[in-house]
Amino acid sequence: MNPTDAIIVAGVSKRYGDFVALDDIDFSVPAGSLTALLGPSGSGKSTLLRAIAGLDRPDTGSIVINGRDVTGVSPQRRGVGFVFQHYAAFKHLTVRDNIAFGLKIRRRSKAEIKEKVDNLLEVVGLSGFQTRYPHQLSGGQRQRMALARALAVDPDVLLLDEPFGALDAKVRDELRAWLRRLHDEAHVTTVLVTHDQGEALDVADRIAVLNKGRIEQIGSPATVYDNPANTFVMSFLGAVSTLNGTLVRPHDIRVGRTPDMAVAARDGTAQSAGVQRATVNRVVMLGFEVRVELTSAATGVPFTAQITRGDAEALALREGDTVYVRATRVPPIGGDVMARHGPNTERMRAQ
Repeated sequence: MNPTDAIIVAGVSKRYGDFVALDDIDFSVPAGSLTALLGPSGSGKSTLLRAIAGLDRPDTGSIVINGRDVTGVSPQRRGVGFVFQHYAAFKHLTVRDNIAFGLKIRRRSKAEIKEKVDNLLEVVGLSGFQTRYPHQLSGGQRQRMALARALAVDPDVLLLDEPFGALDAKVRDELRAWLRRLHDEAHVTTVLVTHDQGEALDVADRIAVLNKGRIEQIGSPATVYDNPANTFVMSFLGAVSTLNGTLVRPHDIRVGRTPDMAVAARDGTAQSAGVQRATVNRVVMLGFEVRVELTSAATGVPFTAQITRGDAEALALREGDTVYVRATRVPPIGGDVMARHGPNTERMRAQ
């Protein structure tokens, strides 16, 4: 573990009856980073976050926050700010009073409370809404109020459990960008739980991919996407297709009308580049991108390619057409695991 880590989770396990929620987890969060815990439902990501917050007590292991062992410390004394997906605001309090609540119970002076709340209202873009009540806010505004309330007490770490999960897609996108800007300004060590791959890739400095209570891989968004530790990580970090028995990203498949059109000049001949014949089953317009659903002529296996709208229009693809495809890039699954995970990787992968 690095001495600059703000959070260190060592050997943490948690069971609920026969269900193993966390299986001997080793995990650390660098100070000032925004780390996403990404995984499917039941993978253990929310349990790990709740263990860090002190809301769930692990069966084994220890949790250290900023050099202090907080394994047996109550949530109120851990110096954490916590925001849930469905944030329970005080309905009878205004936005200003909701944000000020934590400061008031800590008996801060009126002048300090006013200064801090005014500043946070400005930071989260709610200056004109301070006298409103929660029911008068949109979902996105309520979540910004929740984040301001969590930040008001100057937490050592900020823990976010699916904070945007209940919002519509457009508002989620806006809040992602806002959260990233807020983090870049505040530099609060942040851990974000999400099952949304796009959200993790968009906002996080580091991503920890969880599956069945274990960490499969930890790394930068580029690392886990381009150099997945295993097929689970690759499949969970985005769409995949099987081409000639190999997993590839749909956007890494080139489509051409002739064998030569599927090959760039630098890639040699169609035969050396592994060009295959396929049949178009369906063409789906997705804005700028186009999804082409195909079936391999050699194996009969269906797969998907993702190309630009310009390429699709140039090819004029129709259902039933014969085309030629090849993979332009095959992600190296596995590879230099230690370089990506750190010294505890081999122990995690052996579990």
